[in-house]
Amino acid sequence: MTAPRASSFARVSLAVMTSSAQANLLGNIHGGEVVKLADSTAGAVAQRHSGGPAVTAALDEMVFLRPVHVGDIVRTLGQVNWAGRSSMEIGVRVETQPWNDPSVGSLHVASAYFVFVAVDADGASRPVPGLLPEDAEDERRLREAEIRRAHRLARRSEIEEGRRGAPS
Repeated sequence: MTAPRASSFARVSLAVMTSSAQANLLGNIHGGEVVKLADSTAGAVAQRHSGGPAVTAALDEMVFLRPVHVGDIVRTLGQVNWAGRSSMEIGVRVETQPWNDPSVGSLHVASAYFVFVAVDADGASRPVPGLLPEDAEDERRLREAEIRRAHRLARRSEIEEGRRGAPS
């Protein structure tokens, strides 16, 4: 097993300029395009942290705060928030800036939490390094990721009980 890795080890930032080909009927960038970019960012983070292939297991949450406009420069920032035996939660922040006005600061437009599982050549899960938070912000991310994980597991358990006909 690999030694735990610092939270900064696998941080990734990606950026793209949006175009009208990505627009929805309202003239804004389609939410699916933003999800795709966030997933690509999270995948790069998971690959780096785990030291090999990792696949998206769940999109735990995606919150859109503001629209993304055609021509915006979209930047994603991703990092591991939590690491378990073979899975990791990757947090991704999405920011925009107008392409033609550098005086306008970055605007936070979306946040997402993905669960990735590291896999071997046969597609079976494989162990991942632990996570070493480096500061108070990383500790907060870890604590909140543990809450989201507990909620995912409790929801799955309750659904399975309901499907077996057990009282919930």
